[in-house]
This record gives sequence, structure tokens and C-alpha cells, in this order.
Amino acid sequence: MILFVKLLLAHLLGDFIWQPGTWVADKEAKKHKSIYLYIHSVLHGVLTAILVSEIRFIPYAILIAVTHGIIDLIKLNFQKNKTKRTWFVIDQTAHILILIAVVLLYENKSLPYFWQDNVFWIFATGILLLTKPTSIFIKTIISIWAPESRINNLDNSLIAAGNYIGILERLFVFGFILTNHFEAIGFLLAAKSIFRFGDLKEAKDRKLTEYVLIGTLISFGIAILAGLLVQMLLQLS
Repeated sequence: MILFVKLLLAHLLGDFIWQPGTWVADKEAKKHKSIYLYIHSVLHGVLTAILVSEIRFIPYAILIAVTHGIIDLIKLNFQKNKTKRTWFVIDQTAHILILIAVVLLYENKSLPYFWQDNVFWIFATGILLLTKPTSIFIKTIISIWAPESRINNLDNSLIAAGNYIGILERLFVFGFILTNHFEAIGFLLAAKSIFRFGDLKEAKDRKLTEYVLIGTLISFGIAILAGLLVQMLLQLS
């Protein structure tokens, strides 16, 4: 784990702290002809080698540098202005997967060893449950109460903002349950009430307020139940 932490630190330093905006602009404009693409890649290799500080890790540092450059080059060639956010996520995910692969290779561990860990499967299932599946479930349950004012006011909200807020709040509650910080759930609910229900009060729409309140309570309830269930399964595993 400490090896992965060091590699992740090197990645954060190389990709965010020590990569000026001028480098990024030059790479986007010149792509494979940009000298900064190669400097950036070498920097990642040097940082990982320094932080790990083991002679036998040098080939792996070179591997990280080469794969980092390849991944960045793929992103630079395929991303468009409208798809930059998507390619940023793909790019960062690919880099992290490479780091995980390097750790497994260096520590001489196989993927089956990782996949056979019961804790991983329990956590993965709990987290996945609280994302889109729960959003669809809640939307289906409360759709019969959807007020007309909600439909008319969709243009006043960010696209899918409510969906993302719901997912984030459930993941926060899930984390609070697993770390035994139940009091933080009340703080989260109070914070949401201040921002969300203040707008609803100004709108003076009782049906919309009740609709949002039902959705919020169902969302928190599912997250709490999921957290307690995962906690129980972890104790049994």
C-alpha cells in the first residue's frame, strides 16, 4: 500500500503541481511535436524513482514514464473541446490503473489475489448500489408525486445536478456509517436543508417541498441501510 501511495503522490505532483498551464496548452496545440509532452513524461519517471528510492524499481519508473506519455498522447489526439471532461476522466483512470499494475508486478502479487478479497466485493457492491441504481429506484418511486412546478423549473437547474447531489450525499452517509460517525449524517442533512429548502421556501410551493423531502429521506434511508448492511457483512466475513 505504501508503494501505491508513493506512486500516487508522484502522479499528483507531476500531473497537477509541477505541470504549468503553458505546458498543457503547448501539448494540446502541437501534440506529439510538443517537447513538453516528453519532459512531462520523463518527470513522472524521475519522480517515481526518487520517491521509491530503490535501484530495482528504475525499470518500473521507466515503464510508468513511457505509458504516461502514451496515454497523454492518446488523449491529446482524440479529445475535442466538448469531450475534454470525458477524456480527463479516462486519462486519469488509465494512469491510476497503470500504477496499480506496477504495484502488483513489483510486489509480485497477482490480480486473483486482489479479486478474492471479500472486503473488496462487499465495498464495491455497496458503493455501486448507492449510485445510479438507487437514483433510478428513487425516481421511479416518487415519480407519481412529481409536481407540475418541478417540470416547469427544470431549466433553472444544472443538468442532472439533483442526480449527482443524491449520489454524493448517499456516498457520504455510507462513509459516515462505516467510520461510526453517525452524528455527521445529521450535519449533512442540516446542511442540505439550509441550501435546498431555503430555495423551496422562497418558491412557496408546498407540493414541490414535500416531493423533495420525500426523495431526500428515501435517499438517506437507503444509504443508512446500505451502510449498516455492509458493516454487518464486514464483521461476518
